[in-house]
Amino acid sequence: MTPRHSLMLAGVLGAGALLLWGERQPVAEVAEAVERAVAPARHAAVKPPAAQPAILALLPRSEVAGEEGETFGGADGAGGVFQSQNWNPPPPKMAVTAAPPPPPMAPPLPFVYLGKAAADGAWEVFLSRADKTYIVRAHTVIDGAYKVVTIAPPVMTLTYLPLNQVQQLNIGVSE
Repeated sequence: MTPRHSLMLAGVLGAGALLLWGERQPVAEVAEAVERAVAPARHAAVKPPAAQPAILALLPRSEVAGEEGETFGGADGAGGVFQSQNWNPPPPKMAVTAAPPPPPMAPPLPFVYLGKAAADGAWEVFLSRADKTYIVRAHTVIDGAYKVVTIAPPVMTLTYLPLNQVQQLNIGVSE
């Protein structure tokens, strides 16, 4: 057993002995406050004896701190004693500029590719749109909105005429 364990065992045994053989009667006398004499001052000036402290009456909270919602330091709340403070830096000022609207774009191609064939040395492509089927060649205009520019498998190039924008449709490789 280490010396530390020996000391702890002795402390536990001592506490047990006090518990078993100690005085069990409560003390009936009440301790009273004692007035102490003021020690003489150590400096040249002698202080007069202290006056008896007086207990002051409690004041209503409204007299001390004001009514609910009132602030110290003025009606505008500036310099209030209990006002919250924000120590964060102000957010950076950003110039509000409206982004220019995006340029108009052609709608996605409304055609479904059905197939292609080589006829008379030129390609013909079969397209479908809703209930109509189109057989187109290079330089064909479809419904006044699309013009076939080139057909060169694996893509067919069309121009959306209202905006003059070029679009491509995948038609697969030539066989």
